[in-house]
Amino acid sequence: MKAIIIAGGLGTRLRPLTYNTPKPIVPVANRPFVVHQIEHLRRHGVEEIILNLHYLSDTIRDILDDGKEWGVKIYYSIEETPLGTAGAVKNAEEYFDDEPMLVFNGDILTDINISQVIEYHKKKGARVTLTLTRVDDPTAYGLILTDAQGKVTRFIEKPSWEQLSTFAGVNTINAGIYVIDPKIFKHVPKGVEYSFERQLFPELLEKGEPIYGFVSDRYWIDIGNPTQYRQAHEAILRNEVAVKIFGTRTDGKIWIGENAQLDKAVKLLGPAIIGQEVKINAETRIKDYTVLGDKVVVGRESSLERAIVWEGTKIGNHVSLTGCIVGFNCLIEDQVQVGEGIVLADNSVLKKGSILRI
Repeated sequence: MKAIIIAGGLGTRLRPLTYNTPKPIVPVANRPFVVHQIEHLRRHGVEEIILNLHYLSDTIRDILDDGKEWGVKIYYSIEETPLGTAGAVKNAEEYFDDEPMLVFNGDILTDINISQVIEYHKKKGARVTLTLTRVDDPTAYGLILTDAQGKVTRFIEKPSWEQLSTFAGVNTINAGIYVIDPKIFKHVPKGVEYSFERQLFPELLEKGEPIYGFVSDRYWIDIGNPTQYRQAHEAILRNEVAVKIFGTRTDGKIWIGENAQLDKAVKLLGPAIIGQEVKINAETRIKDYTVLGDKVVVGRESSLERAIVWEGTKIGNHVSLTGCIVGFNCLIEDQVQVGEGIVLADNSVLKKGSILRI
């Protein structure tokens, strides 16, 4: 089976992190995010992947090349202008064959059992199978109703709490993973913006086409904003989602990369990921859910807790980072405090004694 990853968005919700780095290669556990998606697809037998790109596409292609490193063949479909979710897939029509294909939203970190979704699709004789997941607050998403056989009966885009009270107990949303019969793309106009969620799927339902929902309780998150990006790392470090992490695992909860230099007086209170060639000086404390990218340097007597620090950043002495994200190649001088929810763009410089809080 072929898969297409829809990854052409601008990543606006993750700015300033995505000004220079397109979302598909934003580091997650110190590896390009899309690589986790590729490896997940490969584990379920997908060997050919079409990557839909738009923003900074050459940067992504330079890293992924032909996909051989991950045991897949990657084809590239480039949008000159944004075409929406269905329009983006239609744009890659030259790579389709007659077999069902998998569509994967480029914002999603998950270990949903794709093999089970494919089997379900075949068993039901569906035109489209939507993977559904349960969330506590469906108002930010699209609620999907199904009957007892799993057949989709209704789409409700971003329901109000009043609407939810009408459907007590229903909290299944579109997880952004579909198995699709390519024949449905005859309903999608070429070269114009067109949405799966708001246009194609409701139109197919109205035409009586069989659309089914496969409900999964496996881990799922949209990493599209800084809060959820940090939550994804916490889930990885709690072993809630299966992804590959580079480094030697110690104490069951800390990964240390090759050639990392940690002073013997460093306190690792983990879970944490320490990248390759990281240097951490004496009496520094690395606390829960901290991720340090490759070649990060941390000075003496600093404290990092729930901090995600990208490659090449230099951190001084007596620095406190809590619940923040620090972009590539930043300089944080001595006695700086960075608080909860702060996001620093690449190459930021914080002078000695600076305090950043929301």
